[in-house]
Amino acid sequence: MRVTKLTIAALAVVAGLSLTACQNEDVAAGPEPTASAPTANGDDTEQGEGHEQDQDQEGTDAGTGSNEDGEVADCRTDELEVTASDVTIEGDTVGTVAVEFANGGGRDCTLTGYAGVDLKTNAGQLSAERTGEEAPSVVLRDGKSVWFAVTYPVNDSGGSGVRVTGLVVTPPNETKSVTLDWPGGSSLPVTDGSGTPVKVGPIGSAGQGD
Repeated sequence: MRVTKLTIAALAVVAGLSLTACQNEDVAAGPEPTASAPTANGDDTEQGEGHEQDQDQEGTDAGTGSNEDGEVADCRTDELEVTASDVTIEGDTVGTVAVEFANGGGRDCTLTGYAGVDLKTNAGQLSAERTGEEAPSVVLRDGKSVWFAVTYPVNDSGGSGVRVTGLVVTPPNETKSVTLDWPGGSSLPVTDGSGTPVKVGPIGSAGQGD
């Protein structure tokens, strides 16, 4: 009986080893790893496509200036080239300076409402009043320009008036200003407050590029 038991035990061990060897051969030669490879590759492909889509979307946002809600973000002072020129028609009693915002920020951006305008004078700083016209929101494309008007009373009084020494412009919704040379008449008439004030029109009130 002991011999029989040992023989049965030995056969069980041999059978177990043979079965393990067969299983190992089946794993090595079987199709299962090949079948799992497309699944792994498929996951990688989906992740890669998703990553590329994320990169494309981020690139679009950076290019257009859109935020997460799809709205075009406000223009920043550092993105704008600000210039001013006198466009007064000879003989007018009210002078006009056109201020240009040129977008050089590498993205589209939005200008809404009125810019802040102050005149530096020898009598102190003078803030321009808003005209009260409707103030639209303008999407300023990269590389394009928009203008707004600053009007002021022409000094035809014969006196020296109030000498204007500079123009301070602050883009809408910004706190950083740009100081420019004043291109208009060299002085404003001295009044008792009943004269024509310096006024600023909304963005686009003096023209807009395509």
